[in-house]
Amino acid sequence: MTTINAELGTTERRRAMLVSPGTLGLAAATGLVLFEAVDALLGSHGLGATLHAGWSQLVAPAFVLLVLAAVTCERLWPAERRPFLARGHVQDASYFLLYILAIAPFMTLLSVGSAVILRSHATWLQATWTAQWPRWTVVVTLLAMDLCNWLAHWGDHRVGALWRVHALHHSQEELSVLTSFRAHPLMHITGFVLATVPVLLLTGAHPLAPVLITVYVCLGTLPHTNVRWSYGPLGRVLVSPAYHRQHHAIEGQQEANLGVVLTVWDVVAGRARFPVRGAAPCATGLAGRPVLVEQAGGEAGHAAPVRLLARQLAQPFTTA
Repeated sequence: MTTINAELGTTERRRAMLVSPGTLGLAAATGLVLFEAVDALLGSHGLGATLHAGWSQLVAPAFVLLVLAAVTCERLWPAERRPFLARGHVQDASYFLLYILAIAPFMTLLSVGSAVILRSHATWLQATWTAQWPRWTVVVTLLAMDLCNWLAHWGDHRVGALWRVHALHHSQEELSVLTSFRAHPLMHITGFVLATVPVLLLTGAHPLAPVLITVYVCLGTLPHTNVRWSYGPLGRVLVSPAYHRQHHAIEGQQEANLGVVLTVWDVVAGRARFPVRGAAPCATGLAGRPVLVEQAGGEAGHAAPVRLLARQLAQPFTTA
């Protein structure tokens, strides 16, 4: 019996050392987009200015204040009451710090690289006639961007390689506003490439104002807040915390309520599940804990947040 257990243990370790081809493919695609962005920006001597502008949009003071206000609301009106330093909150705070220091610039480069590649290989997207369009067409652009983000999110749940990196976001069992930042960097590639298409096609000479990007990011962050808010009648249009919590439900509703900011795409696709007033908040996370989580016992449950973060980010690369 001891020999059999040892052999099984060796087999599991070998499996864990194997590399996932799908995740490697995502990493390669992401690397290509980043290379194109850096190459273009270095050539135009605009790398520093672009990174600063992108960081100002994605980590604007108003955005940080909104996150802090949401954390305060979670303490005052929680959907689920937890200790202030609950392990899930501490772990997600480390992801928030990573977002501020590295992911925001990373996302800026993804946006630039996506635009460079699409301009090179899809010249029809550079429509000069859009210069004559009125400025209100930016609203259409934002709607199209949200649709593209919905499609990317749908793909995250349907394509195995994409789900491997997206599962980390769904693994949180103590959902909070900071869970918005609990995301693998490779998760962003499909959304940015798709969302760049309507921007190039529709904005023309009227690029999106930075404040609109900040507002969009804010609206996409609030739904993870640990409160019961459904936004009343407005919640039939905007994704609310109560609406999005159902998407994170551990009991198999994760292919419903895929909306990022707007619910309309869920409604059109027949995937909208609006919250029932007075219903108890559902438990969140992944059944069976296929992703390393801080709430688990053993080594993972006692690992330092930064060490566990590194292990969580590395896990999609293994086939085990």
